[in-house]
Amino acid sequence: MTPNKADPTPTSGQSTSAQIHDVLMGRIQRGELLQGVRLVDTAVAAEFGVSRMPARDALMRLAHEGYLEPTTRGFVLPRLDHQEILEIFDLRRLLEPRAAALAAQAFSETELAALGETLNDARSAMAEGDAERLFRACEIFRNGWIDAVPNGSLRKALQRYMTQVQAVRLMTFADGVNHPLIVEGNARLYEAFCRRDAVAASDRILRFVFDGEAAYLAAHEAAQQDKTAAPAKAG
Repeated sequence: MTPNKADPTPTSGQSTSAQIHDVLMGRIQRGELLQGVRLVDTAVAAEFGVSRMPARDALMRLAHEGYLEPTTRGFVLPRLDHQEILEIFDLRRLLEPRAAALAAQAFSETELAALGETLNDARSAMAEGDAERLFRACEIFRNGWIDAVPNGSLRKALQRYMTQVQAVRLMTFADGVNHPLIVEGNARLYEAFCRRDAVAASDRILRFVFDGEAAYLAAHEAAQQDKTAAPAKAG
């Protein structure tokens, strides 16, 4: 694990454990920690140049908040099963329309300009067939509009299920057919933000979540069919 340029700058009043917690949480929310990658307290302590205790305290706090899951050999992103992912889609339909409506009325011109640049980057990446860059741009876009939500409790609630969003996107990004749908969804949401149209923003994100669920279900069904076909081929 290496320091990232996007890691937040710790404030002088923070404890060492709190600083580590905020940096690691930022990496999780930006999608920089992949499923299966283990965070071990000794390795985290070595990276930040601290003793093992504050590193472990930070990891335990992230586990308590739901960002990580403890195992016998470190901490990993929560392993979500199919039913849990579907339940979080229900949660997203309840929370994200209100969040997008609030963000539409709270964006600064500077924030909107940055979001527009990210959208342009996504379009460029899609045209060039660069799926990795497109994935990253879509993550930055999502984090950008969520950061603009003025209700802090709502914003944190959205960030809590970031691992589900990552799991779904890792599955659906494998199919290039979904790329235009994702970019178009972000574009329509951005247009609503630029108009400061809370109603349109709410409608756009709701449709986006429904489309995301449909893409996930298709990817999940394909994965299940592959599992069923594998034993037959082996026989």
